[in-house]
Amino acid sequence: MTDIQSPEIMLMNDALIIEPTGDHCASVIWLHGLGADGHDFAPIVPQLALPDTLGVRFIFPHAPERPVTINGGMVMRSWYDIKDPDLSVQRDRDDFDNSAAILAAWINNEIEAGIPAGKIVTAGFSQGGAVALHCSLGFSQALAGLLILSSYLPFAEILDQDEATINKNTPVLMMHGEYDPLIPLGFARQSCELLKDHHYAVEWHDFPIQHGVCEQEIKLAGIWLTRILAA
Repeated sequence: MTDIQSPEIMLMNDALIIEPTGDHCASVIWLHGLGADGHDFAPIVPQLALPDTLGVRFIFPHAPERPVTINGGMVMRSWYDIKDPDLSVQRDRDDFDNSAAILAAWINNEIEAGIPAGKIVTAGFSQGGAVALHCSLGFSQALAGLLILSSYLPFAEILDQDEATINKNTPVLMMHGEYDPLIPLGFARQSCELLKDHHYAVEWHDFPIQHGVCEQEIKLAGIWLTRILAA
């Protein structure tokens, strides 16, 4: 996706922030995928067609720069190192915990700014979705929702922690490409079914695409965000 310029966009050192046109009443914190940055998903904000009355601030944090093993040790923005293309053996918990702490800090910043946790959505694509799940399912307050695109739950054991019960009723929207070669559909579906087994409120949709986001997903995400933030 390409960058866009607008007077409503404020670029900070560690995130791209798009302010609402009116009062700030809700927030969406959206994590990008491997090798991208916070600009990656900013262009879809108008396409979500959210009502101005929702007053949504969009925050797109930039991942730290680090060497990524499967890319020959090349330094790039990445929420965690990937040592093997088989994600079932990827278990570098420290990376996930550190990135989850970054997301949690953004959530807490919004709460300190006067936005209730119940009006904050965490979102993420690919790597960003895995971190969003890892952080949000154990967050200390009930959030408005989790929007997970082309991603998976990295550590199932988090669902057995006491903190994980806090967001049991938080809506989770997972969407995935049927032909995704990087995070296979079946692997992502396992995460969805695991969440359902633990009685999370998960909604699942898949589309005939590879590892990316399509127009139907954006439209559905906009409808879903409008519904949960207007509640």
